[in-house]
Amino acid sequence: QVQLVESGGGLVQSGGSLRLSCSSSGRTSSTYGMGWFRQAPGKERECVAGINWTGGNTYYADSVKGRFTISRDSARNTLSLQMNSLKPEDTAVYYCAASDKADYFTAHRTLEDYVYWGQGTQVTVSS
Repeated sequence: QVQLVESGGGLVQSGGSLRLSCSSSGRTSSTYGMGWFRQAPGKERECVAGINWTGGNTYYADSVKGRFTISRDSARNTLSLQMNSLKPEDTAVYYCAASDKADYFTAHRTLEDYVYWGQGTQVTVSS
C-alpha cells in the first residue's frame, strides 16, 4: 500500500500563489506517474497536472497552463504543485494521486490511471 498526504492548501486572494505538497510513504517503489486532481462542489474530479516517473514529462490542463507547475523529488518521495496567478475558479479540493502502471514515460491524465489517492486539501481563492 501507498499513503499520500497533501499539505499547503488554504485561503488566498485572486492573483496570489500557493504551493501544495504531497508526501508519499509505504510501497512507493510500486508507483510511477503521479498527478494532481481537483474537485469543486457539484463538479467532477479533474486532472490539473501529471508527471512521469523521471519528472521529465508533464501534462497540464488548459485551464492551468502557464500558471501551475508540477514537480517531484523521487529521493524524498514528494510531489509539489506551485500555483501562481490563482483565480476564484481554481477553488476546489486538491488531491494528490499515484499510478501503479509500470510506465516510466507517460504523464497520466485520467482518473482511471491512478490507484492511490490522498485525502485532499482545500484551496479557496477569493475575488
